[in-house]
Amino acid sequence: MTQATSSDEVRYQDEGKARRSLGRVLTHNLSAKIAATPMVVTVLVVFIGCTLWTIWYSFTDSRLLPTGDFVGFEQYERLFNTSRWNRSVSNLIWYGAFSLVLTLSLGFLLAVLLDQKVRFESAFRTIMLYPFALSFIVTGLVWQWIMNPTLGLQGTLRNMGWESFTFDWIAQSDMVIYALLIAGLWQGTGFVMVLMLAGLRSIDDDIWKAARVDGIPAWRTYLFIVLPMMRGVFVTAVVLVGAGIVRLYDLVVALTNGGPGIASEVPAKYVYDYMFTAGNIGQALAASTMMLVTVMIIIVPWAYLEFGGRSKKS
Repeated sequence: MTQATSSDEVRYQDEGKARRSLGRVLTHNLSAKIAATPMVVTVLVVFIGCTLWTIWYSFTDSRLLPTGDFVGFEQYERLFNTSRWNRSVSNLIWYGAFSLVLTLSLGFLLAVLLDQKVRFESAFRTIMLYPFALSFIVTGLVWQWIMNPTLGLQGTLRNMGWESFTFDWIAQSDMVIYALLIAGLWQGTGFVMVLMLAGLRSIDDDIWKAARVDGIPAWRTYLFIVLPMMRGVFVTAVVLVGAGIVRLYDLVVALTNGGPGIASEVPAKYVYDYMFTAGNIGQALAASTMMLVTVMIIIVPWAYLEFGGRSKKS
């Protein structure tokens, strides 16, 4: 009898401790939790809710207005049988791969040069960062004028005597993607440079002193010591640049409007045109769902390796 009573008391004590712990968890930073409630509701309703809405109506035959007529994978079959969509996907893959590699490489090299304590560093940094302050619409219009065959750089140099000079890439279907790449690099490289420079300035000076004492060349110090230490900066830069690549739209509209023909089409423009111009909501939502799936295929494995691997090691 005594043992049963003591066990009941222990159980009641444990339950009391559990309730008190739960109460402390619920009341801890209560004001912060109340303040965060609208944000949580917004995420659940706007982001998750609209994502589910998009996926559902991509399986319908919605035209001007959303309808509930389920048609299965008909919109997706039509999507992948459309040459315009296939061309837009290949353009984005090509542009994204080169833009990501060149933006990170050039941004890091420029940051290394600025890290040498060059004269007029602040002025040079401001000049390189200035294009990032402009919208992609402005960037596209600027480069559209520069590459205009009659009014831009080509026409100007030909009027000065260089009759054979040619720089009309926006009018050539096989070169227009390079025009987009140049405009994108012009705008985004300066921002990546500033990120890399901040990462370089955070490296302890003792690292450099030890490398010089050991006789390690500067390029090997950057490559095998500094770069691994800047992993977080590179991850941030990749996420920001990658997000800009996936939603590439306004630069294309301002610079080429997808032309000549469909030579510079991108998925975001395809979605916009079918949603608001062609009046085919189902097709537009199918395309946007494929963009979402592509991003998830990239993000989920990366997040697992980045965070899941760490938790297992710890």
